[in-house]
Amino acid sequence: MLNNSEAFSRVVIDTQLTDQGWNIQDPNSIRYEYTLGDGTRADYVLCDRHGRSMAVIEAKRFSTAGLNEAADQAKGYASQLNVPYIFLANGREILFWEWEREAFPRPVKTFFKQPDLERRFATRQVRQDPFSVPIDERIAGGGERDFQKDCTNTLCREIEQGRRKLLVEMATGTGKTRTAAAFIKRMFQANAITRVLFLVDRIPLAKQTEDAFAEHLPDYPCYVLRAGRRFQDEKQITITTLQSMINIYGDYSSGYFDLIISDECHRSIYGKWSGVLKHFDGIQIGLTATPCVAGEDLGDEEDNLFVRDTLRFFEVKNPTFVYKLKDAIRDGWLVPYQIYKAKTVKTAAEDGFTVKRNELDWSNMDAGTKAELEKLFAEKDSIMIDPSALERRFTIPERNRAIVREFRDVYDKGYLDAKGILRKPLIGKSIVFAVTKRHAETLAQMFDDVFMDQKPSPEVRYADYVVSGMGKDDTVDGMSKIRRFKKEAWPKILVSVNMLDTGFDCPEVVNLIFARFTKSAILYQQMRGRGTRKFPTKPIFTMFDFVGVCDYHGEDEDFGAGGVITTKPKKKTYESRRLLALDINDHIDPTTREWITLDEAGNMVFPEASEQKATEIGTSFEAWLLDQKGLTPSEESWLRVIGNQLRANADTLEEFSLAHFAFPPFTLMGGVMQATRIFGSEDRLESVLTDLNEAVFKHPTENQTEVPPPVH
Repeated sequence: MLNNSEAFSRVVIDTQLTDQGWNIQDPNSIRYEYTLGDGTRADYVLCDRHGRSMAVIEAKRFSTAGLNEAADQAKGYASQLNVPYIFLANGREILFWEWEREAFPRPVKTFFKQPDLERRFATRQVRQDPFSVPIDERIAGGGERDFQKDCTNTLCREIEQGRRKLLVEMATGTGKTRTAAAFIKRMFQANAITRVLFLVDRIPLAKQTEDAFAEHLPDYPCYVLRAGRRFQDEKQITITTLQSMINIYGDYSSGYFDLIISDECHRSIYGKWSGVLKHFDGIQIGLTATPCVAGEDLGDEEDNLFVRDTLRFFEVKNPTFVYKLKDAIRDGWLVPYQIYKAKTVKTAAEDGFTVKRNELDWSNMDAGTKAELEKLFAEKDSIMIDPSALERRFTIPERNRAIVREFRDVYDKGYLDAKGILRKPLIGKSIVFAVTKRHAETLAQMFDDVFMDQKPSPEVRYADYVVSGMGKDDTVDGMSKIRRFKKEAWPKILVSVNMLDTGFDCPEVVNLIFARFTKSAILYQQMRGRGTRKFPTKPIFTMFDFVGVCDYHGEDEDFGAGGVITTKPKKKTYESRRLLALDINDHIDPTTREWITLDEAGNMVFPEASEQKATEIGTSFEAWLLDQKGLTPSEESWLRVIGNQLRANADTLEEFSLAHFAFPPFTLMGGVMQATRIFGSEDRLESVLTDLNEAVFKHPTENQTEVPPPVH
């Protein structure tokens, strides 16, 4: 069959090269059937803009299963041409081989664009051993922070041995970003890399990273890529989130980035959305504060999946380098902590507590609350409340008042530990972890009220709150509130829902107040990390546990200065309490944090409905495409064009059918006839489109009698 011939493969390869910007008609860039000194012929020779050879392509039949079998033949061509790079291709897959440094070729998604290949070729001429370049101790490793130098040296050693995927576990607050900056600088100075992608969880963290890199790496321009923008080719370090790249990364060749660092990204980047990372042929480094040990049950399904997917992506059983919280506290780089435990009676009722009908003030309820409670009680005189539903479905105002009063009492008077020693928390900035916006707002007002005597004037807020539920409840001016909390005297207390759990850096924080329970060990460790950073007047910090989260995660005396401090719950006389129905949400999805964006002034903004729909469609499309197995590069190229059209026409398209191939840009690509040829048959093409529509639009393609509107 023609499809199985080498001639067909070359047609596909020509298209793939054209897709990456190569001018296949320019003999100065690409030479075909190039005759070598021994009379043999190289299928393709790729050259730079001056006509100098850089790589050979060995083309095989479309049906050839084992491209590696052509490696020795291609190696002979590369040796005669004195070029360092080899591509092995059959129209279905592409292998890339730096044959003088590697034993085997590796798969890549695309051929490299000419500028990307030129950059790699140029740096190869001047590349040094990274160990010949000293680590800049002004960035990391200075002041006896040997673990940062050890980390950098470990990464360099593994890379020099040929490792291309590495995972670093460093406790929150031990300087992962500074260590990464020192490593990046060393690799740049050794001419081992030319372009870096630094991936973070949220855009606010991207801005924080940009500031750090601007300080530590002034010679290597960096920028934050925001959603809807293009890569800035003149910059050497791109800092961004997964969402900002999801709709554009397919427009760039696999050779665009040489180094990809993923900093505390949620697990979906190593699982559901790993296509972004797999697209680029760069060294992959993951940075995490989460202990990653194969086979260890963390007690939470999301945590277990994160560890599994992370280890699987980096192809390791254990992290490449580890520096744990215990190590950092022992070595004096992080602050130790003490725990104050106290629960209200209702919080401590693990098996649930009874609420009687006559306890409630029915006359003071709004109609909606009254109707829902009537439905819950039905013909019963009492209902049983699960404590885990507190602040998600039910709120007890007196419970929140008791927590706030308890904190103020301990804050002022201290408390006795198990040995009868009086202990006091430090006076200073405090973070409260709340459940919902309603909960955060309530607690902020209560804290402000109970600390009213400490305020310089009535209008000043002693306590404020910030919320990120990725929707209508978000705090619009959240980033300005966070900046005030860090830089100004007031507020002293900031109540947070999803905004300060991870990545927030404020060393002055001396108290963490847990009014929210989480089963996630990963999230708990991140929340605890908000207090571990050192500050000159901070020998210790205190965690106030009002929900039993520390017990759940097995805190012991290893970290405390004098041990864990426990007080028995005090019996309180509760007033008649009013229950309010709230949305049930017993586990907040960490991936929703990624939809935060900021405008150029640093203010939080939300996408217009059309932009949000385009993003949702793009995300669904990428997830579907990642699940497709056995696609040829040409098939994937066509599907990516379809994906671009789906995003561009998100407001009008409800499905994609064969009829859409009658409009640009598909008419310029050969229309439905060429699409059918690429996919082998019309039946297979329709099957692929049906599957795509089910995934993206949640319904199958139906036989269409009318011509659809054109896509633009």
